[in-house]
Amino acid sequence: MLSKVIPALLFALAAAPTSAEVTLINPFHVPKSHEQAVLDHWEQARDFLVTQPGYISTSLHRSIQPNSQFHYINIAKWESDSHFKTAIAEMNKTLPPLKIPSVEFYPALYEVIRN
Repeated sequence: MLSKVIPALLFALAAAPTSAEVTLINPFHVPKSHEQAVLDHWEQARDFLVTQPGYISTSLHRSIQPNSQFHYINIAKWESDSHFKTAIAEMNKTLPPLKIPSVEFYPALYEVIRN
């Protein structure tokens, strides 16, 4: 899983730095045959990330519509993009990568512009 997500996360991390709260929105595809392994790995990643400075929250969403473009979307909030970048770098040093073919991630960092 991480071997596929790292290039996508690097793209998300290339955005201009901000000191304001950021939201990671990461929709992804998982083949049915690998759902449990990916969910287990997501939980390991979450358990690590909640211990990192700047972490606010995370939630994993599953579509209730079978024809949706993405079956899973991870949404995480961080105090800043620098906190997020540091946490991901530490996680990549700590957690072993989960290599599952055909898992596709589309992560990006967002800032709130309207409420």
